[in-house]
Amino acid sequence: MELRDYQWEVILPALEGQNIIIWLPTGAGKTRAAAYVCKRHLETRERAKVAVLVNRVHLVDQHYQQEFRALQDRFQVTAISSDSDQKFFFSQEVLLNQVVLCTAQILQNALTSEDPDMHVELTDFSLLVIDECHHTHKDAVYNRIMEDYLERKLKGQKKLPQILGLTASPGTGGASTFQGARQHILQICANLDTAKIMSSQKHRRHLEAQIPQPKKQYDVSQERPQDPFGRKLKEIMAQIHQRLDVPEVPQDFGTQVYEQRIVELRKAGAASLCRKTRTYAVHLRKYNDALLINDTVRMIDAFHTLDEFYLQEKATKTLQNATEGFLIDTFDENRGTLRALADDARYENPKLSKLEKILLERFHTPGSARGIIFTKTRQSAHALYLWIRENTTLTDLGIQAAVLTGAGYSNQTKHMTQNEQQDVINQFRKGAFNLLVSTSVAEEGLDIPECNIVVRYGLMTNEIAMVQARGRARAEDSLYSVLAQANSKEVSRERRNETLEELMQRAIEAVQAMPEEEYRDTITDLQRSAIISRKVKKAESHQKRRLHDPDAVRLHCGSCHVAVCHGNDLRTVEKMHHVNINPNFKFYYRATSGQVEIPRNFKDWKPGGSISCANCGQAWGMEMIYRSVTLPMLSIKNFVVATPDGNKEHKKWSGVTFAIEEFDYEEYCSSTFDLDI
Repeated sequence: MELRDYQWEVILPALEGQNIIIWLPTGAGKTRAAAYVCKRHLETRERAKVAVLVNRVHLVDQHYQQEFRALQDRFQVTAISSDSDQKFFFSQEVLLNQVVLCTAQILQNALTSEDPDMHVELTDFSLLVIDECHHTHKDAVYNRIMEDYLERKLKGQKKLPQILGLTASPGTGGASTFQGARQHILQICANLDTAKIMSSQKHRRHLEAQIPQPKKQYDVSQERPQDPFGRKLKEIMAQIHQRLDVPEVPQDFGTQVYEQRIVELRKAGAASLCRKTRTYAVHLRKYNDALLINDTVRMIDAFHTLDEFYLQEKATKTLQNATEGFLIDTFDENRGTLRALADDARYENPKLSKLEKILLERFHTPGSARGIIFTKTRQSAHALYLWIRENTTLTDLGIQAAVLTGAGYSNQTKHMTQNEQQDVINQFRKGAFNLLVSTSVAEEGLDIPECNIVVRYGLMTNEIAMVQARGRARAEDSLYSVLAQANSKEVSRERRNETLEELMQRAIEAVQAMPEEEYRDTITDLQRSAIISRKVKKAESHQKRRLHDPDAVRLHCGSCHVAVCHGNDLRTVEKMHHVNINPNFKFYYRATSGQVEIPRNFKDWKPGGSISCANCGQAWGMEMIYRSVTLPMLSIKNFVVATPDGNKEHKKWSGVTFAIEEFDYEEYCSSTFDLDI
């Protein structure tokens, strides 16, 4: 396991047992350096135990295969991912192995689990390696683990694990001033209980020579000279607005500002249980989505988004009211015109012509390039992939594209399973694909050293994402392209990110230069404040969950607003899945046959069919088959929660204001099946 001079330079305090953050550019070998620290730690410490934590599922296998597998000659090493049954017996895996690679969420689940097969203590480990450690802030899972660590530390507990953080870009935390950026860096250091941030000083020239920086260019496209498709969508939206009790028709269709306005309108409809208002808001947001897609990719992609939405509406909404009938009829009346405009090549998106030119320049010789196009949404990733596949000019050059998106659920497109993600990454690395169209899932940690073209397609993100995306272009003579419309917010944001990156570097250097005593005192003060803040937040959350009696709470269908159950009908499974145990609830929903696909498995249950409102067809969630008992599992975002203080929509169950008891399997079986236990 050979190390370069700059890698030796940054790991020395860690070899002495200190908590440090390694700050090195993408591609500089942070993971190799961490693997060496783990090796020395295991060799020199009795009963040593290492957990290597990552924040992306595909990095579990990547780090294992590329660096940590080499430790197996002398130590027991295992990699545990979310689709593996090993996570259900995590405590046993920790007992049997000296190095455990897993996502941070798996470790957090094990730390908080009451199941003896899963539960572990933080002190079971002597070293925690935290990859992409800049995510150790706010309510991120890394920070929840470290908050537990800090609380133990400040209580005087001994034998806490050593901490080794890895990052290419800690960022500025949203700050735009030097003091704000410096404070952010200090907070990250406090959260990780860091003694030092290590970067290469003596061997910086060697590092810069080893890690070539791509050429950066701004590829700016002009606006569409004419956009009859978008204009037609806006005409339809204005027509819909005339049916609303709104004084004037908005002029900002197709913007994020308008989207937020429509979200507020939907919330207002939910609060008043006004189905008409909520329905208009849902449909207007779909039209706004189509305008945003039209601005990002092709007109036909925007058309298909609307067309599929209305096909779904017709198929699932069994009892359409007058409002839904009007909206469906309005789309049907305009469908032919919209389709004809979407097929007219004269009005196509100029960004695509600019992207085509970039790809033609880079892939002019077959086998000469490999690249990644980063885009904002799964929807745009799939749309760009289809555009490339249907573009004979590009495919004739030998461009073989693939899509890489996240594993989480989305109402836009189907998620990718962990195995599907891993297969795409492996095929890309081997050369079966030479162009990835990806969301942010590929920004961090993906190891493709020969990638020589990265395009940021119409993206507006922060300085961390910019640094991470740029770091994917690591081949000689590589290109980093920012493709956006002229005078757009995307261009100005990228310019600002360049300034923020410089600000971050200055802030880190200032923290590194702090006198040791001042630094230590500052870190301790920040840690104490964080623990107090955590306790206050926890108390407030506990109090919030007790605001209302569950018996006084009603859940209404989010679409038709029919009251379907009480708060005391609900229970939690594994403290996170919410089910309804009232046997009469079955009369309120319909279930599909078959199973919902979930990209991971569970210990005591498996998914059944999806469930929807028997009255209007609104999706509600899915069935959970728990030890042979079928229970409806509800997604809170599909309901309106009515309390004595009013009605409200919630994105997550953590937002509700009543307590929900844990599911008792034996009690449920006894009461439901009249068992004499």
